[in-house]
Amino acid sequence: MARQVYLIRAINVGGAKLPMAQLRSLATELGATEVKTHIASGNLVCTPPGSPDDFARTLETRIEDRFGFFREVIARSAAQLGDAVAAYPFDAGEEKFAHLYFLTGVPDAELVKSFLDNDFEPDELAVIGADLHIRYRAGVAATKLSVPKIARGLGVTGTGRNLRTVRTLIELAQS
Repeated sequence: MARQVYLIRAINVGGAKLPMAQLRSLATELGATEVKTHIASGNLVCTPPGSPDDFARTLETRIEDRFGFFREVIARSAAQLGDAVAAYPFDAGEEKFAHLYFLTGVPDAELVKSFLDNDFEPDELAVIGADLHIRYRAGVAATKLSVPKIARGLGVTGTGRNLRTVRTLIELAQS
């Protein structure tokens, strides 16, 4: 089994504290090997003991049991992350403004069309498969786009990372 990247939504914000040392310990307890984390925002890289999606569901359950809050865990391979970066349809410019928002599933085409018809100016958005590509023109703090708007609009939730972080996660998964 190849290493996988696990992206945990909304960790260490809004009272959902999950120290990375405890996340690494939990992943190891669940049978994962080659366990690493990157920054304190819920980025786990490891080789799961079985199916990547089964491990993600187990991790969700164990995080809720141990820490008292539910957070979605999204599994992606290094190749899937690389494909998402390669498909990024906008000028990345400063990578801190170029984001990939990894969704929990592929949204319905009608929901995508309706969602993209909204005015999120000056930001640019595109949905490609199970990924929302975002170019924040004025920065994340100034956007009209929010996590609840994404979830309501696309019918699925997810978690975002800037391109610099995604590239680092690819490197960690491949090393």
